[in-house]
Amino acid sequence: MKNAPTLLGHVGAVAGASVSVRQYEGVASGIAIIGGRSYRVGQVGSFVRIPQGYHDLYGIISDVGATATPETLIDTQARGERWIKVQLVGEVIETTFERGISQYPAINDQVHLVVEEDLARIYGNVDTGQVTIGRLSSAESIPVRIDLDKLVTRHSAVLGSTGSGKSTTVTSLLRSLSVGQGGGAGFPNARVLLIDIHGEYGRALGEVARVFRVNPVEGEFPLYVPYWALELGDLLAFLLGKTDEKALTAIQDRILRMKVHSVENGAYPGTDLNSLTFDSPLPFSLKALWFALIDPELKTWVENTQQTSARTAEGDADTLVPPTYPLPGIGGATPFANKSNVLSIRRQLDQLRSRLLDRQFDFMLRPGPWEPNLDGVPESDLPHLLESWLGHDRPITVLDLSGVPSSVLMRLIGGILNVIYEALFWGRERPEGGRRRPLLVVMEEAHRYLGKDDSSLARDAVQRIVKEGRKFGIGAMIVSQRPSEIDDTILSQCGTFFSLRLSNSADRGKVQA
Repeated sequence: MKNAPTLLGHVGAVAGASVSVRQYEGVASGIAIIGGRSYRVGQVGSFVRIPQGYHDLYGIISDVGATATPETLIDTQARGERWIKVQLVGEVIETTFERGISQYPAINDQVHLVVEEDLARIYGNVDTGQVTIGRLSSAESIPVRIDLDKLVTRHSAVLGSTGSGKSTTVTSLLRSLSVGQGGGAGFPNARVLLIDIHGEYGRALGEVARVFRVNPVEGEFPLYVPYWALELGDLLAFLLGKTDEKALTAIQDRILRMKVHSVENGAYPGTDLNSLTFDSPLPFSLKALWFALIDPELKTWVENTQQTSARTAEGDADTLVPPTYPLPGIGGATPFANKSNVLSIRRQLDQLRSRLLDRQFDFMLRPGPWEPNLDGVPESDLPHLLESWLGHDRPITVLDLSGVPSSVLMRLIGGILNVIYEALFWGRERPEGGRRRPLLVVMEEAHRYLGKDDSSLARDAVQRIVKEGRKFGIGAMIVSQRPSEIDDTILSQCGTFFSLRLSNSADRGKVQA
């Protein structure tokens, strides 16, 4: 056996999954020709095979040379020997490769170079639900496949520095899922939702994706994210600015009354009034809310008993024109200032009106058919929005947020993720739910809104997805150039890593850990 062309060395020390290998004296460095094919000998990152009777252990070379020499032998006469350090990663029992080790090698066990036949046993399994994503760089004849079910339900991450090819990798992965390698069958019924901050993927994914953009071009669809479907506590902070607790509670109570009124009028059959809260995703009119709140702030009365209003013009909620009142008189002169239902939020209401009039926020505050009328009833409801995103005839949905103002971007991402998670959670038993047709959510530039030091709705939503999503058929793919900045809980739940070039030592350490 010492003349076996694949023999690389013998096991010299075993420390858990780390194995030190004494290189066989007859092995020359460089390239070995085996079976008519050339193989690099003892290269870092290459596989080795350790036969164990009826099954084989497989490991990856992590260190070669002086630094691989066991510490106890550094100062002995073994200094002249060549050593290799190997990390065990899995084993082949009969014909199936499995990650993990059921037994460890013994001292002096043979260690062999891995040839294409062995690589085919590791990478070549063709099971139902697998998709080809490329070919092995060290053996072009061997395709590399990923399990679609595990990719979605066990989450994944694509990590690499700027310019390392993350966008190309993600595009290739998603195309492989939808149309297969080289235009094959793929999985046309796959569902992928891609959150694209920089507008990179609409053209790249082309015919396999439906693109939603704030300012759509030909072949794209307008992006609408109704404000009433977002987390209202965060939305009010954006619309009103800093507001004291008493006034904020009064505003929330008024929103709840508006929603209760809509339900009582039969607008949303099946809604339980006892479980309704101000944060329930039911439509209400921001214009009507503004008009109802601005009136007490401006109102004056003809007499001090506050019986007759001094209003001179009615105003218009739909066009955001406030009612007109004469200013209060000085001292005891008429008209008299209003004393009831005054919250002293004139500045906050002026900011709300400014937001509503700002055209750059129309996709959220005037969301097309999802904008409620003054009675709180929109033309389309939340199921229609979800159907437009997830129920069309293409496997990929791209939400292009490149035209979204930065002041609202993080809130919007958090709201979208929360809507998607809640929809798949409550609809998990339905035919379009996640259990019967899983959804993969791809998050580009994830470090911007999933930071470990930030408390945001987006981070909370993704934490729920990675911890509980597999039960409801929703998976996450994290795409980032700075993995060290991403929340530890999120990254630690990713079972698959596509690691590209990482130039930062902290990022490399995070991935290695």
